[in-house]
Amino acid sequence: MAGSGQIRQLKRRIRSVQSTQKITRAMEMIAAARIIKAQARVRNARPYAEQIHEVIKGLAVSNEVRQHPLLTQREVERVAIVVNTSDRGLAGAYNANVLKVAERTMRTEREAGRSIDLYIVGKKGAGYFAYRGQRAERVWTGISDTPTVDNANAIAEILMDRFAKGELDRVWLVYTDFKSSLTQAPVRMELLPVKPVEFEGGEEMNPDFIYEPSQPFMLERLIPRYVEAKVFHGLLESSASEHAARQRAMKSATDNAKEVAGSLSRVMNQARQEQITTEISEIVGGAEALQSG
Repeated sequence: MAGSGQIRQLKRRIRSVQSTQKITRAMEMIAAARIIKAQARVRNARPYAEQIHEVIKGLAVSNEVRQHPLLTQREVERVAIVVNTSDRGLAGAYNANVLKVAERTMRTEREAGRSIDLYIVGKKGAGYFAYRGQRAERVWTGISDTPTVDNANAIAEILMDRFAKGELDRVWLVYTDFKSSLTQAPVRMELLPVKPVEFEGGEEMNPDFIYEPSQPFMLERLIPRYVEAKVFHGLLESSASEHAARQRAMKSATDNAKEVAGSLSRVMNQARQEQITTEISEIVGGAEALQSG
């Protein structure tokens, strides 16, 4: 038999679920707004990266691009893996998926007898590897939500410097590629060494132009900018993917909270009906007892 105590308990649970629903709904709306901004940043950064690529392709036609230190191919003994994760949770399987790709890459390199240096963006990735006793060479936090060009340049500078000195032989960039609000895919990209094939197919720069500084000098300076642009691209794609994953997770949580609140309301209404039926039965029983008495 349902009692007033059970009904009060159900009311408290319903209020609690509805309060959670309001929070998740607000977070869903915030994430949706941030997706739009993140997508705009990806679009705005694309022309710069594409133009650098085209200029390098044009310069590479008449200049020896293979001599640049960032294109040096050597036997791979030490590999750096840069893993892009988020600083905050409540983003569904976003971090788990990108960490799987990172782990798979690490396993492949270790099976080939290579040493691994970890570079991590985001508190979630830092916590994940620290818990497993894997030391990171460098961790960047507080930038995953809204990464800047300066953030990307700082990361790229460390990697390019170590690669140029011969301290690293390969650099992988692991991030989440934003395809749409519904689809994001964790990917890995070989950041260094830069492959000469990436600059094939260009059209020779106008021979009537006078270049100041010289074409080789421009080429030497532009290739690092190209690497920085690729790092920035990975950060921006990851940021948009994080917001999209969080929006989906919060929408799912909001829908679940609504369903739970509805289910609890039905149980409470049934309990009320049982209580009313019991009270009526007691009143009728009492009246009949008085009449028979």
